[in-house]
Amino acid sequence: MDIESYRDFCLSLGDDVEEKLPFQKFKNGEGVLVFYVMGHMFSFFDCNDFTVVSLKCQPERIDDLKSRHDCIGNPYNESSKHWIGVDPTVAPNDLLEGLTRNSYEIVKKKYQKKR
Repeated sequence: MDIESYRDFCLSLGDDVEEKLPFQKFKNGEGVLVFYVMGHMFSFFDCNDFTVVSLKCQPERIDDLKSRHDCIGNPYNESSKHWIGVDPTVAPNDLLEGLTRNSYEIVKKKYQKKR
């Protein structure tokens, strides 16, 4: 999936999705695009190197996903206990979309409970 298609998909998940470039003050962070739901990250990637999309994931699923899919590895700059990294250049679109939707739902559900 290309970067624009992925961006469009993230924005299509709900009216509550926001996108920001929050790390512009940091060297190597200027191009990191982050998608938020309820003010919390669910997906991010570097616009200048679209080879890893970092997504929230249930910890109990991570090892299985990594063992079944070569396109899934460690996230960029996040805990590998709760995040995965997906290479969007080789991941099947349905897998990337499903994992992104899952990440969105994890974050939304967590923070809806706190309201």
